[in-house]
Amino acid sequence: MTQWVVLGAQGMLGADLVPVLRAQGHHVVAVARADCDITDAAAVRKAVAGADVVVNCAAYTKVDDAETDEQTALAVNGGGARNVAIACADSGAGLVHLSTDYVFAGDATTPYDEDAPVAPRTAYGRSKVAGEEAVRAELPHRSWIVRTAWLYGANGPNFVATMRRLEGSRDTVDVVDDQRGQPTWTVDLAAQIEALVAANAPAGIYHGTSSGQTTWHGLAREVFALAGADPERVHTTSSAAFVRPAPRPSYSVLGHRRWSEAGLAPIRDWRQALHAAWPVMYG
Repeated sequence: MTQWVVLGAQGMLGADLVPVLRAQGHHVVAVARADCDITDAAAVRKAVAGADVVVNCAAYTKVDDAETDEQTALAVNGGGARNVAIACADSGAGLVHLSTDYVFAGDATTPYDEDAPVAPRTAYGRSKVAGEEAVRAELPHRSWIVRTAWLYGANGPNFVATMRRLEGSRDTVDVVDDQRGQPTWTVDLAAQIEALVAANAPAGIYHGTSSGQTTWHGLAREVFALAGADPERVHTTSSAAFVRPAPRPSYSVLGHRRWSEAGLAPIRDWRQALHAAWPVMYG
């Protein structure tokens, strides 16, 4: 039996990761943010003691707030990640560290390879790059950096939940059609993380996103259809209509080369996943 510790276990991903791991027969210690501040090195050492594998789901995720509070974002996403990596190195544990598409500029036209140069355009992205660099420096041979994007799940605020709510309260909604990415169900990502470690895959960077791609507009139309509503109620707009402090990447499609190199299939198509997730999330 493998001993796992999940940091940030009450977040949207962590809340699904814990039961997925337990269903595979692992012993899991679920550590909530209130129980371990990852900027506290001593608290991290205590939390990961005895673990075979640690998953760091703990992060500063307020993308817009980071533009005016980059120091806090960097302390958590950079310094906190370093604390976790050092603690794992000291204890002999492996580490799965969650990262993001925001490490890229978001201006590509073909899927970002795992080895593509990072070029963050936001404070949040810079803080996540710092975390990746810290993990690679402190634990190069026993760490897996898993970049994800466009997450949705039953246990946190997300775009799918927002669209389902708006379908019931508005006649129409305007959704941007000039940002492209890969909607990813937290349960699928959780299963992919377990498979990654179970396969003893080579250390390095993996892209934990669904296969296929769409726009936010395309995703919203699919949500309306699943809710039994007319997708034509979802109208097209552009990012210019929704200016935010942190610019959103126009292209967040991530490549999946390293899964096949590790002998693992990538996550299934985003539409298949959403159809599977719908009854689980909404009955």
